[in-house]
Amino acid sequence: MKNLILHTEQIKNNELFREFEVDPLILPIIAEMIKSRACQFREPLTISVKAFKVRELYQVEGYFQTRIRIECSRCLKDFDTPLASDFALTYTKEVPGLMDVLDEKEIELKLEEIGLLHFRGEEINLQQGIQEQVVMAFPLQPLCAKDCKGLCPRCGSDLNRKDCGCERKISSNTFAVLKNLKLDKP
Repeated sequence: MKNLILHTEQIKNNELFREFEVDPLILPIIAEMIKSRACQFREPLTISVKAFKVRELYQVEGYFQTRIRIECSRCLKDFDTPLASDFALTYTKEVPGLMDVLDEKEIELKLEEIGLLHFRGEEINLQQGIQEQVVMAFPLQPLCAKDCKGLCPRCGSDLNRKDCGCERKISSNTFAVLKNLKLDKP
């Protein structure tokens, strides 16, 4: 397993191409998602990057892919799906003079606000930037199939297998369910 490190000396005058294959468990947020059973990674994370220098900034463009197992948001069944995305990250070194005036946390916050990632020394660690890209690529409402019917709201049967026969009223008013709500008055 390779570290997600780029050396700035190799990027100074030309483009640098690298490929990484990493265990998702090296990314702390992803490891926590796996531990809490929010998902499973079925394959290692495959990452391809191209890095180049633009004045004092280091631009890292790339692509990652893997395969995950996740729960369908409608029927609650686990299913496998690809997870992949293009990304572009911009890294900068310490800003001379600014370090003396401001607290280090203030500088990082300001750099993050403008979309820059901070690094020190001659190595760029891609771990945090890649981790953010992987998390953002997760589907907000994962579906096992576009036409997944989900679960019956009355009996909980999987409607993809068979119709349970429960009566389901379709209401245009989303608050209709509250019409029979009774509250005790003090």
